Amino acid sequence: MNKKEVLQASRAQKEDEGQVYAEQYGRKIGYVAFSVLFAGIVVFNLFTNQSNYVPFTLFWAFFGAEAFGKYRVTKKKSYLVTTVCAAIAAVCFLATYVLKTLHGNV
Repeated sequence: MNKKEVLQASRAQKEDEGQVYAEQYGRKIGYVAFSVLFAGIVVFNLFTNQSNYVPFTLFWAFFGAEAFGKYRVTKKKSYLVTTVCAAIAAVCFLATYVLKTLHGNV
């Protein structure tokens, strides 16, 4: 390929590398922020004798959704297994939270 063909192919892609980089960088910052906030809430709840069902529900739901997105693209069975296990964990933590909350208010 000569320089013109490479330039034409790049323009035909309609994908802005700067935009892709910004999205990936933003996603990394989001992961870090989520992880720090999650850890902070878990530690706070431990010191104040509160349950950690809600933060773990959110963690496993996020982890499963991320694995599902990767599975859709790669079709790797390990991502599918991770998705299913994380979804089960999220549902279990949510159910435990709901049942304990309702039992405490009855």
